[in-house]
Amino acid sequence: MKDLVRSFGKGLTTLFVAAVLGWALVLIILPQLAMLEMALTKPVRQLDSSIVGSLERDAASCVNILGQYAEPDAPASENGGMAVPSMSGMAVPSLSGMAVPSMSGMAAPTLSADAARPYILQCDRATTQKRLVREDGAEVYLDQFYDLPLLSVAANASIAEQIAAAGQIEALAAGLYQQLLVEEASSARLGFGNFTAISKPVLIPRSEEAQAQSDASLNGKAMSLLGLRYAVDGQNYQRIGMEILVRTLFFAVCATMLALVVCYPVAYKVALATPPQKVVWLMLGLIIPYAIVELMRIYAWTSIIDNRGLINETLMWAGAITEPIQFKRSALTVFGVIVYTYVLFMVFPIYNVMSTLDRNQIDAARDLGASAPRLHWRIIIPHSKPGIAVGCIATFMLAAGAFSVPRIISRGLQSEWFGQTIYNKFFEVNNSNVGAAYSFAYTLICFLIVGLFMWIMRARLKDFARVQ
Repeated sequence: MKDLVRSFGKGLTTLFVAAVLGWALVLIILPQLAMLEMALTKPVRQLDSSIVGSLERDAASCVNILGQYAEPDAPASENGGMAVPSMSGMAVPSLSGMAVPSMSGMAAPTLSADAARPYILQCDRATTQKRLVREDGAEVYLDQFYDLPLLSVAANASIAEQIAAAGQIEALAAGLYQQLLVEEASSARLGFGNFTAISKPVLIPRSEEAQAQSDASLNGKAMSLLGLRYAVDGQNYQRIGMEILVRTLFFAVCATMLALVVCYPVAYKVALATPPQKVVWLMLGLIIPYAIVELMRIYAWTSIIDNRGLINETLMWAGAITEPIQFKRSALTVFGVIVYTYVLFMVFPIYNVMSTLDRNQIDAARDLGASAPRLHWRIIIPHSKPGIAVGCIATFMLAAGAFSVPRIISRGLQSEWFGQTIYNKFFEVNNSNVGAAYSFAYTLICFLIVGLFMWIMRARLKDFARVQ
């Protein structure tokens, strides 16, 4: 700070510090606080008021649908169920007997007062024995918890009795709904239930043969060893969220190591093993492909690895293979594209540090008889450690958060990465609170891994200044 004041004066230094703090507040701190609040907030669909409101709507819909069948003189459908209008306007008998309202406004068949009604989803769900959601997984039911009578719409009762039962359920639910809205508005809705969803076990029904194959696979053995798969009373359970998390972190580490293996020789070639007049051409060769939008480069890879892509077509033309290689099913393909996509984030930090190495040290080591591996291990790698640390951290964070690469390259033929899981929580199943918990927890875990890596590398934050 004193150097900034001495170089730029108090006015410019104050302006610079204020800009940095404002940037950190607006782009880092406030978004993370908003994400944390969302992660700690119980999803609306899990609130008691939401469950009671859903019951009220189901009961009202049941009354409305049954009201269309209540005319005593109207004939019932022959199969005891409601005819399902077809898309062409032709009435087709329902195979399941389920009542489906007509979308075209056609008059619905009616039932006599003493006829058994068909299966109607809303009437079947209109019962006060609704299970409430609790963070500890306890079985709590609406009628017992709020001291309500056990009511339901009996399918074998008369239409008039069913309408009366549904109306009574609707009235009870409407009153309780308003009461719960007032109570929940004044109560705290924060908790850690969304975070526990990551490790929540899910029952996975499998045949004995499929379970034996899963247990025999390397992935199955690893997940069982970590406690992410287990069996209780012959039932198989998986912690699906934790499995995806662990698998993604492992893949991100593998992709980072692969990138380091590929990029270290490139950085060494550009920084120390190439005459200065040729460095410009090598740098251009690295930079020019990245002038193309990342998404376009990823899609370009699909034409290379497709079943009828460049690689398979060339190998089949040469007679090396008779069937196309399924690159989309191999995790190595995703690793390779990730390395290609983020190669500059690994190459440039290592190159920037390597280029500051005094070449006289290399010449002296060679004169003293150092072999090439010993030269790298004792001189070049220790000097390049800050660049290696920055490159690995940047590549790991990008690989861990990768979404477009695994989604486009694998096309759903491989296990999804955690970034895809977070996306699905936000946009596919409309459960943003759990998605926020996944995202916030994932960020913390990645930061812990980065901190552990820095400790192993004995790298400090001020060492990163050497990379610039």
